[in-house]
Amino acid sequence: MKTIQFREAIAQAMSEEMRRDDTIYLMGEEVAEYNGAYKASKGMLDEFGPDRVIDTPISELGFSGIGVGSAMNGNRPIIEYMTFNFSLVGIDQIINNAAKMRQMSGGQFNIPIVFRGPTGSAGQLGATHSQAFESWFANTPGLKVIVPSNPYDAKGLLKAAIRDDDPVIFMESEQMYGDKGEVPEEEYVLPIGKADIKREGSDVTIVSFGKIIKQAYKAAEELEKEDISCEIIDLRTIRPMDHETILESVKKTNRLVILEESWPFGNIATEITYQVQSKAFDYLDAPIEKINTADTPAPYSPVLLEEWLPNYKDVIKAVKKVLYKD
Repeated sequence: MKTIQFREAIAQAMSEEMRRDDTIYLMGEEVAEYNGAYKASKGMLDEFGPDRVIDTPISELGFSGIGVGSAMNGNRPIIEYMTFNFSLVGIDQIINNAAKMRQMSGGQFNIPIVFRGPTGSAGQLGATHSQAFESWFANTPGLKVIVPSNPYDAKGLLKAAIRDDDPVIFMESEQMYGDKGEVPEEEYVLPIGKADIKREGSDVTIVSFGKIIKQAYKAAEELEKEDISCEIIDLRTIRPMDHETILESVKKTNRLVILEESWPFGNIATEITYQVQSKAFDYLDAPIEKINTADTPAPYSPVLLEEWLPNYKDVIKAVKKVLYKD
């Protein structure tokens, strides 16, 4: 094992796959000459050249469409958005072409393409640069959605995404690129659609994903001091979702808290809540609690932003509520 940063795990995954398959290329804003907006493609231009690490104009609709078209013609593009907030400019290509092309062509075209970049809040970036789009894309049949929370998962899942024959949305975070973690030096690939139990527990199940899961870890450490045992499940893949791992955990703990960095209405937590109440209702000893951002656009003020985002104190409060200890 070697300790590396999240950004290095992303670069390693892309580089290893590009060495393996010359139909793979990276395209996006500042991915080449600048080594990536967050240095997640550092050194790749030098190794692979400008034909395979391609800087684009500020035109997400244009280069998203080029990516979809080239995937239809036998390539395996990686399309990087500086932030998924900018993907809205190219969302027609993702939703109406990439996601639907296999069905609309009667199976004649696969679209092996990865759209990747940061999602969610990253500090004082304002309302138009702090949005979480996991539930938007997960609502679309034909798309797979991955949101890793650490370097190990990021590398293994990105390699799997690049090898997949269907379009994959791969979401990161500006605030995770500097995170460090142990990553094997040998080849490994993680399965898409399999959650991971990051912490075993017996009193309550906490489900989360992405960078916000750190708040669950912090809450679990604090609650342990009060002899409250939390089981933490990292979804890793949003679609297809690993319902079975969640259900088995709930059958053990009988309580569920879902932590998500998104608005409260129509999100991933809502889907999990439906699945659990429909398939494990008799195991629940308390109503399910879900924790989200405030139901407003993200504020710019750091004071308001701290109130807007979920934190470990919110998790502690929710856990105590389902345990009837509030």
